[in-house]
Amino acid sequence: MTFSYESLPSSSNKVLTAAASVTASIILLKSIANDLIPHQIHTYFSSSLHKLSSRLSSNLTVVIEEFDGLTSNHMFEASNVYLGTKISPSTQRIKVNKPHKDQEFAVTVDKNQEIIDFHGGIKFKWLLQSSAIKHSAQGGKNSNPRTELRYFELSFHKKHKDSALKVYLPYILRKAKEIKEETRTVRLHTVDYNGTDYWSSVELNHPATFDTMAMDPDMKNELIEDLGRFVRRKDYYRRVGKAWKRGYLFYGPPGTGKSSLVAAMANYLKFDVYDLDLREVQCNSDLRRLLIGSANRSILVIEDIDCNVGVQNRDNDHATTEDDKITLSGLLNFIDGLWSSCGDERIIVFTTNHKNRLDPALLRPGRMDVQIEMSCCRFSGFKILASNYLRIEEHSLFTVIQELLTKVEATPAEVAGELMKSEDADIALINLIRLLESKNTRA
Repeated sequence: MTFSYESLPSSSNKVLTAAASVTASIILLKSIANDLIPHQIHTYFSSSLHKLSSRLSSNLTVVIEEFDGLTSNHMFEASNVYLGTKISPSTQRIKVNKPHKDQEFAVTVDKNQEIIDFHGGIKFKWLLQSSAIKHSAQGGKNSNPRTELRYFELSFHKKHKDSALKVYLPYILRKAKEIKEETRTVRLHTVDYNGTDYWSSVELNHPATFDTMAMDPDMKNELIEDLGRFVRRKDYYRRVGKAWKRGYLFYGPPGTGKSSLVAAMANYLKFDVYDLDLREVQCNSDLRRLLIGSANRSILVIEDIDCNVGVQNRDNDHATTEDDKITLSGLLNFIDGLWSSCGDERIIVFTTNHKNRLDPALLRPGRMDVQIEMSCCRFSGFKILASNYLRIEEHSLFTVIQELLTKVEATPAEVAGELMKSEDADIALINLIRLLESKNTRA
């Protein structure tokens, strides 16, 4: 059976006609209002109506912004991680991110997508919003690179305010930490003035571990014990009134494994690495900004510190500071001044090929707490390399190599280079012996 507009009773026709007329009138009035009423007045009335609606509403809205001044808001980050696990079939838009070198997808909420969550029998409504950031026309190199400020709006009944602030949000912080620990990958951050907080990152896939490091066993064990003691002593650092940080200096000739040792530390602790190239930093204020932008539980690395003329020994006749972008005092404040307390559980590592070129002010205790000399390869280090590269623990040629290593200096990189040339252990070891004998002859 077919129905048409004409087949409806006359009373129904009148209702539909009236509804259509009212709808058309509303559309017409709205169009006239948009054309004739100035934008400022229209905004004022809209804002007033919104405020009136908010006062009459029984809901409370908590705003969680992505940044608080220069620092990122930990509550925003935790909420973003947590809500990524709360996406329901009714969600229409999500964000999926996978950097080229990462293994897993990162799923997060997109803007203007409502997420409903229940906790303790209470209904919570989340909405991700954003607002544009206006920049000065005279903004220079150091102006804020962000174009928008993201924020979450968390709405719930007013009577549940205490439960939301004292129970629900702390629960999200704990849950997000658990989620990140389960999916945690060590990341390598580098200076990028267009990135968030002047940093950009990739996944760190460096395979170095303490087991593969060709260094003195006693020194290795002392370093592992020192790192373990550091991460366990949060209450201790607070009790004695010191920032929860630790400074290390790795010094020695090129090829002795300084950079690999940093990667081994990062893999051991599951700490992100922030590679700070001082040549990329424009001034002391940017240095502070980079420190604030680095996360807790991280390793901040400044490699080849001796190549930065501003931090060379001031007694050195060749040191010049006239054109330096970063001053020594700025770097010292960065290491152990007030700004160094902006964060917890941080490790600072300096590497250098020439310790004698550094200003003594950099080396005092409290700045460089542990100084480790990365020397040339010893027999204990060679055995580790032989196990790594050739899968052998003993060989008849080991005694010859042991004797030669007491007479000549060869870096772990040189030894590893010879061992990599052949999968046959006999050939690889003979090549290494030839290298060591040639060094001994030249000596």
